[in-house]
Amino acid sequence: MVVAVVSPNSSESSDRALVRACLRGETQPFGHLYRRYQHQVRSTLFQLCGEEHLDDLVQDVFLRAWKGLPGFKHSAKFSTWLYRIAWNVASDRRRDYAKRRERFQTAVANLPTESNRRSQLTQLHYQDLVQQGLAQLSLEHRTVLVLHDLEDLPQKEVAEILDVPIGTVKSRLHHARAGIRQFLQARGIEL
Repeated sequence: MVVAVVSPNSSESSDRALVRACLRGETQPFGHLYRRYQHQVRSTLFQLCGEEHLDDLVQDVFLRAWKGLPGFKHSAKFSTWLYRIAWNVASDRRRDYAKRRERFQTAVANLPTESNRRSQLTQLHYQDLVQQGLAQLSLEHRTVLVLHDLEDLPQKEVAEILDVPIGTVKSRLHHARAGIRQFLQARGIEL
């Protein structure tokens, strides 16, 4: 068995070598890929979904990546493909959260008003201001802002991850930044 030894700062070509080794049945190279990308995936998922169940979401991304390796197109960058999986996991999570939230809001509507106000104040107390601003954005706008501005991915790569034209990425980025700016200014923060 040949094991690829890779430094943490390896290039795209080493990703491809590690993927090829995984496809030959080796498991250790996937551990290298995991260590190389876990922090970026975790950061992206945190920005898109918040802290709740973050470990499970990261695990889901890498599990999907492992299972999906046979379908990986070697013409794509592994990191772009992995970000696409992370975006899909985040989208699934947001859909599930929206369904649960709708059921919860229906149940809460029958509670006394004072209880609702206390619950809202407690929630606002524990949320970070930037997270609040991100939460005001649509998933599409938030995703583009997180991937481009917070994860420092080029617009072209964001377009590949989301499978949209680069013009759409630019438009969403413009609207997302304007939304965050407006949110912060409404709270007295001048940019």
